Amino acid sequence: MSTLAKKIENIKYLNEQGLNDLAEELRALIIKTITQNGGHLASNLGVVELTMALFYVFNFPEDRIVWDVGHQAYVYKILSDRLEKFATIRQPGGISGFPKTEESIYDAFNTGHSSTSISAALGIATAKHLSGELGKVIAVIGDGALTGGMAFEALNHAGHLKEDLIVILNDNEMSIAPNVGAISQYLTNLRTAPKYRQKKIQIQNFVRKIPFVGEQMVKVAEKLKNSLKHLLMSGELFEQFGFTYIGPIDGHNLTKVIKILQRVRELSGPVLIHCITKKGKGYAPAEESPNNYHGIAPFTMEDEEEPSKDQTRSFTKVFGEKILAMAKEKPDIVAITAAMVSGTGLDQFSLSFPERFFDVGIAEEHAVTFAAGLAIAGRRPVVAIYSTFIQRAIDQIIHDVALQKLPVIFVLDRAGFVGADGETHHGLFDTALLAAIPNLVLMAPKNAQELEEMLELAYELKQPVVLRIPRGIADSNTLASKVELGKLETIQKGKDIAFLTYGSIYSQAQQAIKILENEYSCGLYNLRFAKPLDEVSLALIAKQYKLLVTVEEEMLIGGIGCMLNSILQKLEIITPTLSLGVDNCFVTHGSQKGLQELCKLDAVNIAEAVLWKIKGQHNV
Repeated sequence: MSTLAKKIENIKYLNEQGLNDLAEELRALIIKTITQNGGHLASNLGVVELTMALFYVFNFPEDRIVWDVGHQAYVYKILSDRLEKFATIRQPGGISGFPKTEESIYDAFNTGHSSTSISAALGIATAKHLSGELGKVIAVIGDGALTGGMAFEALNHAGHLKEDLIVILNDNEMSIAPNVGAISQYLTNLRTAPKYRQKKIQIQNFVRKIPFVGEQMVKVAEKLKNSLKHLLMSGELFEQFGFTYIGPIDGHNLTKVIKILQRVRELSGPVLIHCITKKGKGYAPAEESPNNYHGIAPFTMEDEEEPSKDQTRSFTKVFGEKILAMAKEKPDIVAITAAMVSGTGLDQFSLSFPERFFDVGIAEEHAVTFAAGLAIAGRRPVVAIYSTFIQRAIDQIIHDVALQKLPVIFVLDRAGFVGADGETHHGLFDTALLAAIPNLVLMAPKNAQELEEMLELAYELKQPVVLRIPRGIADSNTLASKVELGKLETIQKGKDIAFLTYGSIYSQAQQAIKILENEYSCGLYNLRFAKPLDEVSLALIAKQYKLLVTVEEEMLIGGIGCMLNSILQKLEIITPTLSLGVDNCFVTHGSQKGLQELCKLDAVNIAEAVLWKIKGQHNV
């Protein structure tokens, strides 16, 4: 057993110096691993002491913990049972960058999206209560995740149920002002100290026995105490939800955090601990630029410069540049995102038009309906949200945008495979979820120029439009034809097999055609639109070819292949079809190229699937 493994195994018996030494070793391990593998660096460096204190005080997995989003759970993975596997994090076949119940008994709940932890933890706590199980339940939620409405719904319900639930607010944006910090620390110690609580109960019981006025005196005293407490502390909001509020506390002071957790462990009912931490703690570049070190690609540490950014034009960059250019000419354009300013390419827009830019925080549902309000009042909102996160706002798209046919432009970034973030972050469901909604136009560009033209068209249409764009570099090739609503693009014609693609996956189909071209004459068609589909052109194509092959980087159920077969059935066309996409499964983490191969959407597998289909048909 390594020295580090021994320290982790004996964490509950380490003295203060031993704990501080372990904290430094954990930081060094995380920095070394993430610089090699890529991942979430700043957020994990910020919770080292907090996570250690939790392991020092609580008994996992008998006690259960839910990490909101989960990208800050690396330390937890190391301290539980994955030290030896940590070098494989986010690698193909390795451990996930997020909590996964199938990965370890220590992971209480799968996370990856924001603002879910309190709801899940409350459910676990309630189940424990109903079954008489021992053990505490903890939710760790960041200040950013707390902007999500679901978190407040859970706080409200938790206060009503009064279950034993500990919520730790990991606040890495606010600082502790000396006066507020000193007073709140004193009140925290006073309110949680066992002797204080015992004495408080004794006094209350004594006063209650005073004839006629005892109970009223207790109520008046409690009211006065609460008024003073709320005047001196910032926890009134959480107290109103029914929580015992404790904090703010310095999340990097191990001794104090351990002491608070030991006392809170003895309390009953819902408790919220306001813990102040610093993103990137212990690694100067990450402390100075935490946003740049949130989710990073592998990099070297020799000169401790910020991770390099790829200077080539990604789809995200093309979108950001184009919408900025359009906004300069069209003053009614406004842009909205949900806590992903840089990730969605809107950083320059936010600087150029701050009064026309809105970051609503982690609140996708609000973002959509807010956009609907802007649209109905004459503005042209562009809502840029990752495909995986728009899933949260399907009802708002249906009820508040599509039903009223409001001209909101949705740009869904990270559509398709996103890579190492895995199941919770791939954008594979948007077409299937949105295609059934009336009044929506769905389109996907295959390259940079097509994206630019689609944005122009979306503005002209004056109805709800959805553009799905992938993560990665945008091909700069020119178009064979101008983008027109509901019209596909003919890239090349053939006689035997017609490939119908949607989005940037066309490049893999193009390569597959080269593999097959010595034996078969293949046509390649870029659909451009999932809705409306070009039924007239598709009918003609279906009559000209012996096999139709759809290729899409999304779910097959509800995808382009399903739509095509529905059209052929309606038109009573019997041309055989082959639909290639993601076959009703959650896709693990890995490189985008590796995941295409895994799901058989790379050129070689596409060609092989076509050959197998041909052998089965015997008529091509």
